[in-house]
Amino acid sequence: MDQFSSVDFSKVDITGGFWADKQKLIRDVTIFSVRDRFADTGRFRAFEFDWTEGSDIPKPHIFWDSDIAKWMESAAFLLQKAPNDELQSQIEHIIDCIEQHQREDGYFNIYHTVVAPKERFRNRDHHELYCLGHLIEAGVAYFNATGRDRLLKLLERYIDLVIRVFCVEHSAGFMTPGHEEIELALFKLYRLRHDKKYLDLAMFFLNERGKKEENDIGWCKSNYNQSHLPVREQREAMGHSVRACYLYSAMADAAKETGDKALLEACRALFDDITRKKMYLTGGIGSSHMGEAFTLPYDLPNDTAYAETCASIALSMFADRMKEIDLDSKYADTVERELYNGVLAGLSLDGKAFFYENPLEINLPDRARHTSVNDSERLPITQRLEVFDCSCCPPNVTRYYAALGSSVFSAGADAILVNQFANCSADIGGAKLRMETNYPLDGTIRLTLTGAKGKRLLIRVPGWCKKSAFSAPHTMQRGYAAFNIDSNSFTLCVEFEMVPTFVHAHPAVRADAGKAALMYGPLVYCLEKIDNKGALFDLIVDAGSTPELRFDAKFGANVITFRGTASSEDESAPLYSDGQSAARREVPVTFIPYYAFANRGETDMAVWIRAE
Repeated sequence: MDQFSSVDFSKVDITGGFWADKQKLIRDVTIFSVRDRFADTGRFRAFEFDWTEGSDIPKPHIFWDSDIAKWMESAAFLLQKAPNDELQSQIEHIIDCIEQHQREDGYFNIYHTVVAPKERFRNRDHHELYCLGHLIEAGVAYFNATGRDRLLKLLERYIDLVIRVFCVEHSAGFMTPGHEEIELALFKLYRLRHDKKYLDLAMFFLNERGKKEENDIGWCKSNYNQSHLPVREQREAMGHSVRACYLYSAMADAAKETGDKALLEACRALFDDITRKKMYLTGGIGSSHMGEAFTLPYDLPNDTAYAETCASIALSMFADRMKEIDLDSKYADTVERELYNGVLAGLSLDGKAFFYENPLEINLPDRARHTSVNDSERLPITQRLEVFDCSCCPPNVTRYYAALGSSVFSAGADAILVNQFANCSADIGGAKLRMETNYPLDGTIRLTLTGAKGKRLLIRVPGWCKKSAFSAPHTMQRGYAAFNIDSNSFTLCVEFEMVPTFVHAHPAVRADAGKAALMYGPLVYCLEKIDNKGALFDLIVDAGSTPELRFDAKFGANVITFRGTASSEDESAPLYSDGQSAARREVPVTFIPYYAFANRGETDMAVWIRAE
């Protein structure tokens, strides 16, 4: 088992370019937009514990604690990089509320205190442990940012109660969480506090899962919440995709902490099952809205794709953990796919609105086809919203991008790994590394490393890259170019050839048969009707024509145009014909980055198109 550790984002400064712009958007706009919408909907007010039946105050929901906790964690990440009195004051107020309303035995949960106190620890799917997990992660992040541990101490009292109820008394109505998350938080707390009881509780929840039937939800099966098998026996990704990848992330944490080879083998199999059979080109997972779940291998419909933003974040978390225990570039490749596509599509360009679902195709007439009945088919929305009834994705996006620096580098006993590419500087165990690049606009990267003599430098060669060049001799090691550092000052120039490339899906993916999708470096592209003439789904792109690349400041990336053809728009043409007389005209076919779709009003969109 390999052993590496991610270089924490606090040691990495994103200094310019694509990701500096996105982080500025999160810091200046998104964190406050999410806060304001959560205030509008009563989520912050719920921490006052003043709801009563019949009042005009919004009724707390079972997961509202977690929504605010993720916002707190996001704010703490931002505080760790730069002081902000407004954010810190709001966090402190929430901690005041937690301290005031925590039960004498340590319990804290809004819904199960003010709405349904008799259901405390009775309903496995009521998110109590999930909410606690996110509060713990917020507490860890806030301590790292400020050195203040008041929140952690409050939550440690709650954890002691959980240990007593679940591990000693066995008095709860269930044995393991219905929605995984607390396991991840406990590993973080263990690494911070070095108290083995937190590791033991995380392992308890992992080891108990799947030992016996725990499914008490009538509408689903036990694999919905990954309770169908013990974790070391699971080999196929099943059920709710966010819950699944949170579990798999915890399994990877456990494998690293304990050296459990059976867990590592399960993680490897689960990761390959997802990325080889159940993942969209964009990184989206969970193709069905029914259970927000994985379905069958290669079942990847485009127009009804669920592909929840949180699920992409969860898969990225799993991949980031796997890269620390199993050296292979496929893990960082998956993180990159999510960073630029699966997760980023969930955020509007102005930083204020979000997608919960991320389809790969929109055909507006589908929304209006049923003209004689009131009901309509269920399809993903076509425009992002600022808040949802279930608004887990917005604060998950803010915390993900606020801490994205943690995905860039990792380090081992004698090695420094470059996993992602961004303009940045980093302190890696006393070594200083500076990276300069226009990535993802081009594949040119310059690295300057000082204070690392005697170590090895490993640079991921992206899976999309067919041709690369380096200014120093190297060997290849599982997708990484490896360099021996023989001086205290080492400079490396890297060139990843980045050209527009059409890719094809596995033949078993029925939705993509006979079609292709465009990628440029790590970016997946799509067509929108607003840029193209003719019926969008009739267009045929000439894949052999010379592409024109044009930087678009609104998108922060290149727009790419190929030559193509479209049918003449003749309404007098017969509904069906032999095709011999159907005239086609030459038209430009213009692609934009997938993450930028649905930012200019409603319009048809497609990732997979016909190409010749």
